[in-house]
Formats: sequence, structure tokens, C-alpha cells
Amino acid sequence: MSVRFNHTIIAAKDKVRSAHFLAELLGLPEPQPAGFFLVVRLDDGVSLDYVESGVDFPGQHYAFLVSDDVFDALIAKIRGRGIQHWADPRGQRSGEINTNDGGRGVYFQDPSGHFMEAITVPYGGG
Repeated sequence: MSVRFNHTIIAAKDKVRSAHFLAELLGLPEPQPAGFFLVVRLDDGVSLDYVESGVDFPGQHYAFLVSDDVFDALIAKIRGRGIQHWADPRGQRSGEINTNDGGRGVYFQDPSGHFMEAITVPYGGG
């Protein structure tokens, strides 16, 4: 039996706003309700299950490996909407993207304060 990642629960201040924000930016299907979750399904079958926690939570980091065409559309949406973004995890290169490992990458925050990252090449260039 193999081991594959299936889903994670993402705490949200407003699950509808956060789930739709990510799905729309990444060009994913509309989030779907599942019980008290709002589910964003990725292309590989993994799901991000948004839930309103009702308590304060620290922002988490979520990284997505995307194709070049998805990255192009994502960065166009980010820039077109004036969404703050940066090239590095510390936010020191604001308004830029990176070209690490021969690909491109960008960081941005979602409406709940989570730190999202999109890269076109896995770390290490593989």
C-alpha cells in the first residue's frame, strides 16, 4: 500500500470568503459544501477543507506546485487586484516573484491570514 496525502482542515475566519479566494485565484472548481466544511479540491484529488473555528489561530503556510499557465493567470490576478505579494518567505521583496530552482514562485496571504505560496518547480529543481 502506498501513502498519499488526502486532505487537511484549514481554519478560516470566513470559510466562504477564504475558500472562494483560493479556488478562484488558482483556477480551481467552485468549493463544495461537505457537512460543516467548504471543500476546495485540487487537481490531484487532495482536498482543502475550510472550517470556521471560532477561535484565534496563527497563520499557517500552504504551498502549491502549479503549472506555468496557472502561475501566469495567478500572478495576473494578484497584480490586477492589488493583492500584496512577495518573492520571499520573509516578505522583504514585496511586489516581486522569485526564480528559485529554475522556476517561478510567489507568496501571498489569504483573507484568514494564512501564507500561501505558488511555485512552478519543486524545491531542489526536481
